[in-house]
Amino acid sequence: MAMKNFIEELEWRGMIHTIMPGAKEQLEKEMTTAYLGIDPTADSLHIGHLVGVMILKHFQMCGHRPLALVGGATGMIGDPSGKSQERNLLDEATLRHNQEAIKAQLSKLLDFDSDAPNAARLVNNYDWMKEFSFLDFIRDIGKCITVNYMMAKDSVKKRFNGEGDGMSFTEFTYQLVQGYDFLHLYQTMNCKIQLGGADQWGNITTGTELIRRKLGPEAEAFAITCPLITKADGTKFGKTESGNVWLDPRYTSPYKFYQF
Repeated sequence: MAMKNFIEELEWRGMIHTIMPGAKEQLEKEMTTAYLGIDPTADSLHIGHLVGVMILKHFQMCGHRPLALVGGATGMIGDPSGKSQERNLLDEATLRHNQEAIKAQLSKLLDFDSDAPNAARLVNNYDWMKEFSFLDFIRDIGKCITVNYMMAKDSVKKRFNGEGDGMSFTEFTYQLVQGYDFLHLYQTMNCKIQLGGADQWGNITTGTELIRRKLGPEAEAFAITCPLITKADGTKFGKTESGNVWLDPRYTSPYKFYQF
């Protein structure tokens, strides 16, 4: 079977929101590794995750290597994107349980187990962040990105302009931690693309900027985002809002899913 072009496949499906210049050329040049971050605050994915997971599936079907990153460390902080309130933080035991449940779900769609060169991998950013001291992080990573750059992101500006209860330092640093994930995967697994929902563009481009500033302008990293699935009122699906539609039949039966 002729290998499909990943970008063309997604474009005709209406599954691309924004694409960074150079990403298409990179994908046409060689088998490429890309990652998608998944928030592990529950032991099931929900319908808001579905488009991202479908994109990973298409990525693998087009001959590239997908990484599913379970955000064990970032899940302990809370992503401010699209949120006006801080979220509850999780302990490690809960995160590990959720990670295993999420991998079981993803295994129904992605090939993790074959010996193919583009077999999927599941990684958890807690594994490389847990040994990182605060002093090391602010010295090695914090100095690479200016506060001016971080303040310019939409997710930060909205909270500073009075939406919700403001923003803690913890949430403010989220984009740096996510940016470091991209740098780490770039260096250890040759991961050159980050995929995500449209609301993640600011966090993802912080990662591409961090790679460029840390490793030099010849280090090429790219971003591709997909449209969000939204509810009737235009807000995105999240686990904290009521009326969630889960991908696990224990929580949302196939009948209810179909009715929805």
